[in-house]
Parts: sequence; structure tokens; C-alpha cells
Amino acid sequence: MSNHRYPEEFKIQAVNQVTEKQLPVSEVAARLGVSVHSLYAWIKRYTKPQEQRVQEDDQSAELRRLRAELKRVTEERDILKKAAAYFAKECG
Repeated sequence: MSNHRYPEEFKIQAVNQVTEKQLPVSEVAARLGVSVHSLYAWIKRYTKPQEQRVQEDDQSAELRRLRAELKRVTEERDILKKAAAYFAKECG
């Protein structure tokens, strides 16, 4: 499985070949050397208005940030619970 990053302009041009030129997705994907799954994801993304894409990107970034913060806070809580249990056992 490749983890190659393609420029946004490349993705938009690939989507245009499918949406405007009415070329088959499998043909465009094979010619450009990308997976059909990736091309369908690009079509789903780039057929939306730019304002909507920007809003979704912002929401995704906020969600990632909140998940990372939740993970950090959960780890801190677990450490504090273990420390409290340890000191309660030592004192009592």
C-alpha cells in the first residue's frame, strides 16, 4: 500500500477528468497510477463547494485536536488514580 501524497491541483484535475470529461473512474485511476478508492474519495471531496471543504477541514482539525486532548487528559487521570491508590495504601 502506497502512502504517496498528491498535490491538490493533481487531485482536482483527476476529478475534472471524471466529472467534466465523463471518463470512467477506473480508466482515469489506472492512467494516473492512483487507486480507484482514492479517486472516488477525491471526487466526493472536490465536487463540494470550496467553502464547505474548508469548513469540513476545520471541523476535522478541531476533532483531531480534541481527541488528542482527551487522550492526554485520560492518561493524566489514570496516573493520578494510580498515585492516589499508592499513597492511600502507604498511609493506611
